[in-house]
Amino acid sequence: MGLITVSGEPGSHHEEVARLTAQRLQFELVNDSRLGAMIAEEFGADAAIPDRAWRHVAAHILARLATEHHLVVATAGAELLFRNFPNWLRVDVVAPEARRVGALMIDRGLDRAAARGSLGELEAARRQERKRRFGRVTAPATLFDITLNSEALDSEHMAALLEEAAKIRGILEQGLLSSATAAQIQFQIRLQLARHGIAPAGKASIKRNQFSHPSEEIFANLLDFYRIAWEYEPHSFPIQWDRDGKVLEAFTPDFYLPEFDMHVELTTMKQSLVTKKNHKVKLLKTIYPQVNIQVFYQKDFQNLIFKHGLGERAAQL
Repeated sequence: MGLITVSGEPGSHHEEVARLTAQRLQFELVNDSRLGAMIAEEFGADAAIPDRAWRHVAAHILARLATEHHLVVATAGAELLFRNFPNWLRVDVVAPEARRVGALMIDRGLDRAAARGSLGELEAARRQERKRRFGRVTAPATLFDITLNSEALDSEHMAALLEEAAKIRGILEQGLLSSATAAQIQFQIRLQLARHGIAPAGKASIKRNQFSHPSEEIFANLLDFYRIAWEYEPHSFPIQWDRDGKVLEAFTPDFYLPEFDMHVELTTMKQSLVTKKNHKVKLLKTIYPQVNIQVFYQKDFQNLIFKHGLGERAAQL
Protein backbone atom coordinates (compact mmCIF):
# COMPACT_ATOMS: atom_id res chain seq x y z
CA MET A 1 0.00 0.00 0.00
CA GLY A 2 1.26 3.45 -0.91
CA LEU A 3 0.25 6.10 1.61
CA ILE A 4 1.18 9.78 1.65
CA THR A 5 -0.32 12.07 4.27
CA VAL A 6 -0.12 15.82 3.68
CA SER A 7 -0.75 18.10 6.64
CA GLY A 8 -0.37 21.86 6.77
CA GLU A 9 -1.12 25.16 8.39
CA PRO A 10 -4.22 27.13 7.35
CA GLY A 11 -3.42 29.15 4.26
CA SER A 12 -0.39 27.02 3.32
CA HIS A 13 -2.25 25.41 0.37
CA HIS A 14 -1.40 21.92 1.58
CA GLU A 15 -4.71 20.64 0.15
CA GLU A 16 -3.64 21.78 -3.31
CA VAL A 17 -0.25 20.14 -2.87
CA ALA A 18 -2.03 16.90 -1.93
CA ARG A 19 -4.33 17.13 -4.98
CA LEU A 20 -1.48 17.71 -7.41
CA THR A 21 0.60 14.94 -5.84
CA ALA A 22 -2.29 12.50 -6.17
CA GLN A 23 -2.67 13.46 -9.84
CA ARG A 24 1.03 12.97 -10.54
CA LEU A 25 1.15 9.58 -8.85
CA GLN A 26 -2.36 8.50 -9.91
CA PHE A 27 -3.22 7.91 -6.28
CA GLU A 28 -6.65 8.36 -4.74
CA LEU A 29 -7.11 11.70 -2.96
CA VAL A 30 -8.92 11.75 0.39
CA ASN A 31 -9.52 15.21 1.81
CA ASP A 32 -11.63 16.43 4.73
CA SER A 33 -14.87 16.66 2.75
CA ARG A 34 -14.54 13.23 1.16
CA LEU A 35 -13.54 11.57 4.41
CA GLY A 36 -16.51 13.19 6.16
CA ALA A 37 -18.86 11.91 3.45
CA MET A 38 -17.50 8.36 3.73
CA ILE A 39 -17.81 8.41 7.52
CA ALA A 40 -21.43 9.57 7.21
CA GLU A 41 -22.16 6.82 4.69
CA GLU A 42 -20.55 4.13 6.82
CA PHE A 43 -21.79 5.12 10.26
CA GLY A 44 -24.90 7.14 9.45
CA ALA A 45 -25.31 10.84 8.72
CA ASP A 46 -26.69 11.48 12.20
CA ALA A 47 -24.10 9.39 14.05
CA ALA A 48 -22.40 11.27 16.88
CA ILE A 49 -18.74 10.23 16.66
CA PRO A 50 -16.92 11.03 19.92
CA ASP A 51 -13.83 13.14 19.31
CA ARG A 52 -11.52 10.54 20.84
CA ALA A 53 -12.99 7.88 18.53
CA TRP A 54 -12.55 9.94 15.36
CA ARG A 55 -9.01 8.75 14.62
CA HIS A 56 -10.18 5.12 14.75
CA VAL A 57 -13.18 5.86 12.52
CA ALA A 58 -10.95 7.62 9.97
CA ALA A 59 -8.34 4.84 10.06
CA HIS A 60 -11.07 2.26 9.46
CA ILE A 61 -12.27 4.10 6.34
CA LEU A 62 -8.75 4.56 4.98
CA ALA A 63 -7.66 0.96 5.64
CA ARG A 64 -10.63 -0.34 3.67
CA LEU A 65 -10.03 2.12 0.82
CA ALA A 66 -6.35 1.13 0.70
CA THR A 67 -7.26 -2.36 -0.52
CA GLU A 68 -8.44 -0.69 -3.75
CA HIS A 69 -6.21 2.38 -4.17
CA HIS A 70 -2.93 3.95 -3.15
CA LEU A 71 -3.78 7.04 -1.12
CA VAL A 72 -2.87 10.67 -0.64
CA VAL A 73 -4.62 11.85 2.51
CA ALA A 74 -5.04 15.53 3.33
CA THR A 75 -6.92 15.85 6.58
CA ALA A 76 -6.03 17.41 9.92
CA GLY A 77 -3.96 15.02 12.03
CA ALA A 78 -3.47 12.51 9.22
CA GLU A 79 0.10 11.94 10.41
CA LEU A 80 -1.33 10.42 13.63
CA LEU A 81 -3.83 7.97 12.14
CA PHE A 82 -1.50 4.99 11.73
CA ARG A 83 1.46 3.84 13.77
CA ASN A 84 4.45 1.82 12.61
CA PHE A 85 2.98 1.62 9.13
CA PRO A 86 5.45 0.67 6.35
CA ASN A 87 5.88 2.68 3.14
CA TRP A 88 4.24 5.77 4.54
CA LEU A 89 5.41 9.27 3.65
CA ARG A 90 4.34 11.95 6.13
CA VAL A 91 4.49 15.51 4.81
CA ASP A 92 3.97 18.87 6.49
CA VAL A 93 3.50 22.12 4.52
CA VAL A 94 4.34 25.36 6.30
CA ALA A 95 4.60 29.06 5.40
CA PRO A 96 5.22 32.37 7.16
CA GLU A 97 2.13 34.12 8.48
CA ALA A 98 2.38 36.93 5.92
CA ARG A 99 2.35 34.39 3.11
CA ARG A 100 -0.69 32.62 4.52
CA VAL A 101 -2.55 35.90 5.05
CA GLY A 102 -1.87 36.74 1.41
CA ALA A 103 -3.16 33.36 0.30
CA LEU A 104 -6.44 33.93 2.16
CA MET A 105 -6.76 37.39 0.63
CA ILE A 106 -6.61 35.84 -2.84
CA ASP A 107 -8.60 32.67 -2.13
CA ARG A 108 -11.44 34.41 -0.27
CA GLY A 109 -11.36 37.89 -1.75
CA LEU A 110 -10.62 39.53 1.61
CA ASP A 111 -8.69 42.63 2.52
CA ARG A 112 -5.59 42.19 4.65
CA ALA A 113 -7.25 42.91 8.00
CA ALA A 114 -10.12 40.52 7.31
CA ALA A 115 -7.73 37.84 6.04
CA ARG A 116 -5.59 38.17 9.17
CA GLY A 117 -8.67 37.77 11.36
CA SER A 118 -9.85 34.79 9.32
CA LEU A 119 -6.44 33.15 9.64
CA GLY A 120 -6.56 33.57 13.41
CA GLU A 121 -9.98 31.91 13.54
CA LEU A 122 -8.84 29.02 11.33
CA GLU A 123 -5.73 28.43 13.44
CA ALA A 124 -7.74 28.47 16.68
CA ALA A 125 -10.28 26.03 15.26
CA ARG A 126 -7.48 23.75 14.04
CA ARG A 127 -5.82 23.73 17.46
CA GLN A 128 -9.08 22.96 19.23
CA GLU A 129 -9.92 20.17 16.81
CA ARG A 130 -6.51 18.55 17.22
CA LYS A 131 -6.78 18.84 20.99
CA ARG A 132 -10.19 17.14 21.03
CA ARG A 133 -9.28 14.36 18.63
CA PHE A 134 -5.64 13.66 19.42
CA GLY A 135 -5.00 15.22 22.80
CA ARG A 136 -2.33 17.56 21.48
CA VAL A 137 -2.47 21.00 19.88
CA THR A 138 0.58 20.75 17.64
CA ALA A 139 2.56 18.01 15.95
CA PRO A 140 6.31 17.83 16.62
CA ALA A 141 8.59 17.99 13.60
CA THR A 142 9.78 14.43 14.29
CA LEU A 143 6.35 13.12 13.21
CA PHE A 144 7.06 14.13 9.62
CA ASP A 145 9.43 12.77 7.01
CA ILE A 146 9.38 15.93 4.88
CA THR A 147 8.58 19.57 5.70
CA LEU A 148 8.00 21.93 2.76
CA ASN A 149 7.95 25.74 2.93
CA SER A 150 5.45 27.23 0.49
CA GLU A 151 7.08 30.65 0.71
CA ALA A 152 9.79 29.59 -1.72
CA LEU A 153 7.97 26.79 -3.57
CA ASP A 154 4.66 26.83 -5.37
CA SER A 155 2.25 23.90 -5.22
CA GLU A 156 3.45 22.35 -8.49
CA HIS A 157 7.05 22.39 -7.31
CA MET A 158 6.13 20.77 -4.00
CA ALA A 159 4.07 18.09 -5.74
CA ALA A 160 7.01 17.33 -8.02
CA LEU A 161 9.30 16.97 -5.01
CA LEU A 162 6.85 14.59 -3.34
CA GLU A 163 6.60 12.53 -6.51
CA GLU A 164 10.37 12.08 -6.48
CA ALA A 165 10.36 11.33 -2.74
CA ALA A 166 7.73 8.64 -3.29
CA LYS A 167 9.93 7.04 -5.96
CA ILE A 168 13.02 7.16 -3.73
CA ARG A 169 11.06 5.69 -0.81
CA GLY A 170 9.84 2.86 -3.03
CA ILE A 171 6.20 3.68 -2.43
CA LEU A 172 5.31 3.27 -6.11
CA GLU A 173 6.58 -0.30 -6.08
CA GLN A 174 4.27 -1.42 -3.30
CA GLY A 175 1.13 -3.37 -3.94
CA LEU A 176 -2.25 -2.47 -2.51
CA LEU A 177 -3.05 -3.31 1.09
CA SER A 178 -3.79 -7.04 1.25
CA SER A 179 -7.13 -8.25 2.52
CA ALA A 180 -5.41 -10.16 5.32
CA THR A 181 -3.48 -7.10 6.51
CA ALA A 182 -6.58 -4.93 6.17
CA ALA A 183 -8.52 -7.44 8.27
CA GLN A 184 -5.88 -7.33 11.01
CA ILE A 185 -5.93 -3.52 11.02
CA GLN A 186 -9.72 -3.48 11.01
CA PHE A 187 -9.88 -5.88 13.93
CA GLN A 188 -7.67 -3.67 16.07
CA ILE A 189 -9.63 -0.58 15.06
CA ARG A 190 -13.01 -2.24 15.69
CA LEU A 191 -11.93 -3.25 19.16
CA GLN A 192 -11.30 0.42 19.88
CA LEU A 193 -14.60 1.51 18.33
CA ALA A 194 -16.55 -1.13 20.21
CA ARG A 195 -15.41 0.48 23.44
CA HIS A 196 -17.16 3.64 22.26
CA GLY A 197 -20.29 1.67 21.27
CA ILE A 198 -19.72 2.50 17.59
CA ALA A 199 -20.53 0.20 14.68
CA PRO A 200 -21.48 0.79 11.02
CA ALA A 201 -25.03 1.83 10.19
CA GLY A 202 -25.61 -1.36 8.20
CA LYS A 203 -24.53 -3.84 10.83
CA ALA A 204 -26.40 -7.09 11.30
CA SER A 205 -29.50 -6.90 13.43
CA ILE A 206 -29.19 -8.96 16.60
CA LYS A 207 -31.13 -9.42 19.78
CA ARG A 208 -29.45 -7.53 22.59
CA ASN A 209 -28.53 -9.51 25.65
CA GLN A 210 -27.69 -8.67 29.21
CA PHE A 211 -24.02 -9.57 29.28
CA SER A 212 -22.35 -10.58 32.50
CA HIS A 213 -19.00 -8.95 31.65
CA PRO A 214 -17.98 -5.95 29.48
CA SER A 215 -15.59 -8.14 27.48
CA GLU A 216 -18.57 -10.16 26.25
CA GLU A 217 -20.29 -7.07 24.91
CA ILE A 218 -17.10 -5.95 23.14
CA PHE A 219 -16.77 -9.39 21.55
CA ALA A 220 -20.44 -9.36 20.50
CA ASN A 221 -19.98 -5.95 18.89
CA LEU A 222 -17.04 -7.25 16.90
CA LEU A 223 -18.90 -10.31 15.70
CA ASP A 224 -21.87 -8.14 14.84
CA PHE A 225 -19.71 -5.78 12.81
CA TYR A 226 -18.15 -8.65 10.86
CA ARG A 227 -21.63 -10.08 10.12
CA ILE A 228 -20.75 -13.29 11.96
CA ALA A 229 -23.83 -14.96 13.37
CA TRP A 230 -23.65 -15.62 17.09
CA GLU A 231 -25.75 -16.79 20.01
CA TYR A 232 -25.16 -15.86 23.62
CA GLU A 233 -25.06 -18.77 26.11
CA PRO A 234 -27.45 -20.96 24.08
CA HIS A 235 -26.13 -24.34 25.28
CA SER A 236 -25.47 -25.83 28.70
CA PHE A 237 -23.54 -29.08 29.07
CA PRO A 238 -23.90 -31.22 32.20
CA ILE A 239 -20.45 -32.18 33.47
CA GLN A 240 -21.16 -33.75 36.88
CA TRP A 241 -23.92 -36.04 38.13
CA ASP A 242 -24.78 -37.71 41.40
CA ARG A 243 -25.27 -41.46 41.77
CA ASP A 244 -28.91 -41.15 40.75
CA GLY A 245 -28.05 -39.34 37.54
CA LYS A 246 -29.12 -35.93 38.76
CA VAL A 247 -27.09 -33.11 37.26
CA LEU A 248 -24.90 -31.46 39.87
CA GLU A 249 -23.01 -29.07 37.63
CA ALA A 250 -23.29 -27.78 34.07
CA PHE A 251 -21.05 -25.59 31.95
CA THR A 252 -22.46 -22.84 29.68
CA PRO A 253 -19.97 -21.34 27.19
CA ASP A 254 -20.38 -17.62 26.52
CA PHE A 255 -20.92 -17.73 22.77
CA TYR A 256 -21.82 -20.12 19.99
CA LEU A 257 -20.86 -19.31 16.37
CA PRO A 258 -23.16 -21.50 14.24
CA GLU A 259 -21.33 -20.85 10.95
CA PHE A 260 -18.21 -22.40 12.45
CA ASP A 261 -19.87 -24.77 14.91
CA MET A 262 -17.68 -23.23 17.57
CA HIS A 263 -18.29 -22.38 21.22
CA VAL A 264 -16.27 -19.53 22.70
CA GLU A 265 -15.53 -18.92 26.35
CA LEU A 266 -14.00 -15.60 27.39
CA THR A 267 -11.75 -15.67 30.43
CA THR A 268 -10.71 -12.39 32.04
CA MET A 269 -10.83 -13.37 35.69
CA LYS A 270 -8.12 -13.84 38.32
CA GLN A 271 -5.93 -16.90 38.03
CA SER A 272 -7.65 -19.00 40.72
CA LEU A 273 -10.96 -18.74 38.89
CA VAL A 274 -9.30 -19.33 35.53
CA THR A 275 -7.89 -22.61 36.80
CA LYS A 276 -11.34 -23.71 37.91
CA LYS A 277 -12.86 -22.76 34.58
CA ASN A 278 -10.13 -24.58 32.67
CA HIS A 279 -10.95 -27.69 34.66
CA LYS A 280 -14.59 -27.41 33.57
CA VAL A 281 -13.55 -27.04 29.95
CA LYS A 282 -11.34 -30.12 30.23
CA LEU A 283 -14.27 -32.09 31.60
CA LEU A 284 -16.52 -30.85 28.80
CA LYS A 285 -14.01 -31.92 26.14
CA THR A 286 -13.65 -35.33 27.75
CA ILE A 287 -17.38 -35.94 28.02
CA TYR A 288 -18.37 -34.25 24.74
CA PRO A 289 -15.42 -34.71 22.34
CA GLN A 290 -17.59 -33.60 19.42
CA VAL A 291 -18.01 -30.11 20.92
CA ASN A 292 -15.63 -27.52 19.49
CA ILE A 293 -14.82 -25.03 22.24
CA GLN A 294 -12.09 -22.44 22.55
CA VAL A 295 -11.09 -20.53 25.67
CA PHE A 296 -9.17 -17.28 25.43
CA TYR A 297 -8.44 -14.02 27.21
CA GLN A 298 -9.65 -10.61 26.15
CA LYS A 299 -6.15 -9.65 25.03
CA ASP A 300 -6.10 -12.74 22.82
CA PHE A 301 -9.22 -11.83 20.80
CA GLN A 302 -7.24 -11.13 17.67
CA ASN A 303 -5.10 -14.27 17.83
CA LEU A 304 -8.08 -16.55 18.26
CA ILE A 305 -10.16 -14.96 15.52
CA PHE A 306 -7.44 -15.11 12.88
CA LYS A 307 -6.26 -18.54 14.01
CA HIS A 308 -9.67 -20.03 13.36
CA GLY A 309 -10.33 -18.34 10.04
CA LEU A 310 -12.72 -15.62 11.18
CA GLY A 311 -10.34 -12.91 10.02
CA GLU A 312 -10.41 -14.33 6.52
CA ARG A 313 -14.19 -14.43 6.74
CA ALA A 314 -14.26 -10.79 7.90
CA ALA A 315 -12.05 -9.67 5.02
CA GLN A 316 -14.59 -11.04 2.54
CA LEU A 317 -17.49 -9.06 4.00
